[in-house]
Amino acid sequence: MNFNYELTAVEYIFMGTFLVLYVLYIGRTFLVARALGATARAVVIKFFLRTTYFALLIVALLGPFFGEPERDIIAEGKDVMVLVDVSKSMDATDIQPSRLEKVKFELQRLSASLVENRFGLIVFSSDAFLQVPLTFDLNAFELFTQSLSTLQVSNTGTDICSALELCIQKLLQNPSANTSKIILLMTDGEDFGNCERKTLASIRQFGFNLFIVGVGTNAGGHIRQKGDWIKDENGQVVTTKLNAAYLRDLATTTGGKYFEINNQSNAIPEVVNAINSVESRLIDSRKVAVVSNKYRYFLLAALVLIAFDVLVTVTTFQV
Repeated sequence: MNFNYELTAVEYIFMGTFLVLYVLYIGRTFLVARALGATARAVVIKFFLRTTYFALLIVALLGPFFGEPERDIIAEGKDVMVLVDVSKSMDATDIQPSRLEKVKFELQRLSASLVENRFGLIVFSSDAFLQVPLTFDLNAFELFTQSLSTLQVSNTGTDICSALELCIQKLLQNPSANTSKIILLMTDGEDFGNCERKTLASIRQFGFNLFIVGVGTNAGGHIRQKGDWIKDENGQVVTTKLNAAYLRDLATTTGGKYFEINNQSNAIPEVVNAINSVESRLIDSRKVAVVSNKYRYFLLAALVLIAFDVLVTVTTFQV
């Protein structure tokens, strides 16, 4: 028999106090019996009875269990690596309150709908950085997504392909090579980098599912900075537009799917359905010891003996 807990100083004090007081009680009872010329053998019965149920209560308190049976715990799901564009154009207000704020809100909804999967986060502008490795800890993932800002990385341009290359590298490094892997790209499509054919071919080659979410409108929006609109070298207010044609072509080339978020439509439910349609595979498997606390049996036995002690009286002195 094993125990979930160990005896502490408190239990030792209670046990010691009980034994000392009860020994004193028995000794006093025998002294009184001797003085009266009587016998007090019946008190010995009570001593063993009370000691037994006291010991049973202590055992129940320690949480006893028998053996250490093992059980296979299997986690199935997908690895979802989210790529978020944090370039300055994501501050455009053609989607209220801004493109990036909308992305942050929708990512929270997305992760809440796909709790059985692992999520990772890559942020990018002209460079790409791994913000959150693949994890089941969705609270940590949501914490990082809510802190996204266009001030996180350099804003000298946008290079979507650098983010895709980093994502492919991190997914291939992950030890769970047989899991279904999904790349979720969220951007307005303003791209100033060049994608190598090898990068796009790798997405198909390794069976990655690329889902692209275009964020913005065809009419475009302006970007506010320090209380004023950003202007070009000619003094004209800069307008940034959703490059849907480029993103659709990228999705087609890689065998992926394209969705849009704007003020008129929100494709996040469709994204959730698309991710759910991908086959779930084994993410993690391990053996864990399953401990079943058997305290109730010892507690029940103790209560029966306590009831017997209360209901059944014995003659202390026999003359």
